Amino acid sequence: MKQFVIVAASLMMALPALAQQKIQPGVYEIDAAHSKVGFEIPHLVISTVEGRFTKYAGSIDLKEKFDASKVDATVEVESIDTSVGKRDEHLRSADFFDTKKFPKITFKSTGITGTPDNFKMTGDLTIRGVTKKVVFDGKYLGSVQDGFGQQKVAFDAKTKINRKDFGLTWNKMVEAGPTVGDEVTLSLKIQAAQKAVAKK
Repeated sequence: MKQFVIVAASLMMALPALAQQKIQPGVYEIDAAHSKVGFEIPHLVISTVEGRFTKYAGSIDLKEKFDASKVDATVEVESIDTSVGKRDEHLRSADFFDTKKFPKITFKSTGITGTPDNFKMTGDLTIRGVTKKVVFDGKYLGSVQDGFGQQKVAFDAKTKINRKDFGLTWNKMVEAGPTVGDEVTLSLKIQAAQKAVAKK
């Protein structure tokens, strides 16, 4: 009897975790207050510079058939933050992102393969007016209702790009040496809230 109680209690404890992994179809809007859009780039070969964007928005159309899901997102480039004000100003200038001419970075998925626990998401990434195909390696972390009864989902995803493919170059002196690497790692930690369905 005692053993049965222990097994039953273990199953009851496991049920919430199992429920959280189940796909909850619907249209979700990215919650920037609980998400992170970050990047890393090699610096002087031996270290990295980390940064993030603080203003972004997007939607996740999550389908019961997971590989039919779609993602559409926009990042405000002006919101770049590497914790060094002068560097951020330079990154926003015409020397690099040229935010006055190209204020947004956009991503639109074109296909998803794999399983929710380990998927690849292909899509069109546009930076500085240049669009390239990229592939994110991602993981669906689950779904849960918050204290207000709103359905939330979470994902992690990561990809690597070559900044020069998007016309992101420094001055000739910097490019001539090993000061800044070419490969940039983009990392996403996304939480999204289900969009309310309009009542008819």
